Amino acid sequence: MNYIKSDGTILNWVQKNRDIGIFLFSLFIGARLVYGVSDNVFHWEHMLAFKDFLDKFHFPFPLASAIVSVSVQFTAGLLLFVGYKIRLSSLVLILNFLVALFMVHHNDSFESMTPALAMLFGCVVLFFYGPDKYSMEHFIQKRN
Repeated sequence: MNYIKSDGTILNWVQKNRDIGIFLFSLFIGARLVYGVSDNVFHWEHMLAFKDFLDKFHFPFPLASAIVSVSVQFTAGLLLFVGYKIRLSSLVLILNFLVALFMVHHNDSFESMTPALAMLFGCVVLFFYGPDKYSMEHFIQKRN
């Protein structure tokens, strides 16, 4: 198939298949979130180290805050990865990353904030886009 033609065919193909991009993006964001907190989920000593980290930034109830943050990122990451409850998961993650930016990264350089900002704005994109046509959520909605 030759999609590169002077009449804009490649752009037409991309437009018709833009759900592929958002599907891959959702897979990446979900996988990155799950990978990023899995050590805290599977190793209590890592969770305690995260608690100590949050305590340094004056989080209320640092152990509870650590467990909530890790649980949110792990669960919502899994949901994004499988493509279910995209908007709800994204919204909860947006709140989580806003707290992280204001509580932990507020004095960081823009460069140091970039990983948290990338996750925040990735979730904003997924929140606005919602379920793509390859997501589990779309298939469930189509069936009903």
